[in-house]
Amino acid sequence: MPRSGTGPGWGCARVFWRRFSKMQARGIGAAIVASLIGAGFSAQALAPATPRKAEPRPALVGYEAEDHFPGAAFYYAVDDDAAVGAGTTGTTALPDMPIPADAANVPVDGSIQPAQPFHLVGSGVDKARALQCLTTAIYYEAANEPTDGQRAVAQVILNRVRHPAFPATVCGVVFQGSEKRGCQFSFACDGAMARAPMRSAWDRAARVAAAALSGQVFGAVGEATHYHTYAVTPSWNRSLVMTGVFGAHFFHRWKGWWGTAAAFRQAYRGGEPLPEPHARIDLAVATPEIPVPATATATAKAAAPAVATPRENIQPAYAQSGAPIGGYVPKAAPGAAPSASPMDAGESQILDKWKDSGKPLR
Repeated sequence: MPRSGTGPGWGCARVFWRRFSKMQARGIGAAIVASLIGAGFSAQALAPATPRKAEPRPALVGYEAEDHFPGAAFYYAVDDDAAVGAGTTGTTALPDMPIPADAANVPVDGSIQPAQPFHLVGSGVDKARALQCLTTAIYYEAANEPTDGQRAVAQVILNRVRHPAFPATVCGVVFQGSEKRGCQFSFACDGAMARAPMRSAWDRAARVAAAALSGQVFGAVGEATHYHTYAVTPSWNRSLVMTGVFGAHFFHRWKGWWGTAAAFRQAYRGGEPLPEPHARIDLAVATPEIPVPATATATAKAAAPAVATPRENIQPAYAQSGAPIGGYVPKAAPGAAPSASPMDAGESQILDKWKDSGKPLR
C-alpha cells in the first residue's frame, strides 16, 4: 500500500492547494491595497477643506483687450483745421466731378457689391513700393485687429486707387496729403511711424497686403472708400452709406453713382512714388527780412557818389606815385611812330635784386 501522502491522488491535491494558496495570497494583497486606498480617500474626505489659492488670470492682450490700433490719430491729436479727425480716414467731400455721360441713365444699385480683383502691374520697383506702402498702412491702422479688419483696410486703399477722386497709385493713396498736416491716413503725419514696428505683426500685415495686391478681394466691405473707429463719431458718418463693421472700424462708401462699382474705373498708373511721407510744404521757413534803420537808409540815399581827390589835395610824397621810373619807353602801337620817353632811354625798370631771377641756377 502506498504511504500516506503519496500516490497520484495526493500529488494532484498538493498542486491544487499550492495554486489555491497563491490565488488566495493575491486576493488578500489586492484587498489590503484597496483598503489602504479607501482609507486614504476617507481621510481626505474627513480632513478639513483648505481653500485653494486662486491662480492669477493672464492679462488680456490683443483684440480681446481692445489693444488695437483704431487709426494712429487716436493716439496723436493733430491740431490743424485741414487735418484728419481722430480715428478717421480723411476728408469725405467728393470733388466736383460730373457723372460721365454714359452713366447718367444707369440705375444705381444700392446693394453691397464686391470690388473687382486688383492685379498689380508695373515694374519690380512699383511692386516693391506698393507692397511696402500697403503693409505700412495695414500695420499702423490695424496692426492688432483680426484678419478681416486688416483685409478691410487693405480693400479700402485699393478701392481708392481705382476711384478717380484719388491718386492712381498705392503709395499715392496711402501718403496723400502728407505734404501738409491734412493726411488722408493720419499715421503719415502725426508721428506714428516713429514707433518701430513689431516684426511678427509687420509680417502678418505684409501677408495680408501681398494677398490683396495679388487679386484677393474682401468682398464683404464692398466699394468702401472711408472708415472710422468705434471710438469716434465723425460728422460725415450719416452722409455716407455704411457697408460693414470689421475689427475696430466702421466702413462707408459714397452715396449715389460715385459709390457704386461702375464708378471705380480708374486704371492703375504705375510709377509708384517713394514709400514715405511727402516733403512738407507747410513747414518752409521764409528768410526773414532784416529791417534797416530809417536813419541809415536816409544817410545812404543822401551819400554822394565817390569823387576823385583834387590834385592839389594830394600830398607831395604821393603825387608822382603812378609815374614810371626813369628810362621807361612806352611801347608804340603797330605802324605808329615810337613815343618819346620822358625818362632816360634804355634804363631797366626791374630792381637790381630781381634782375637775375629768371636765370637758371649754377
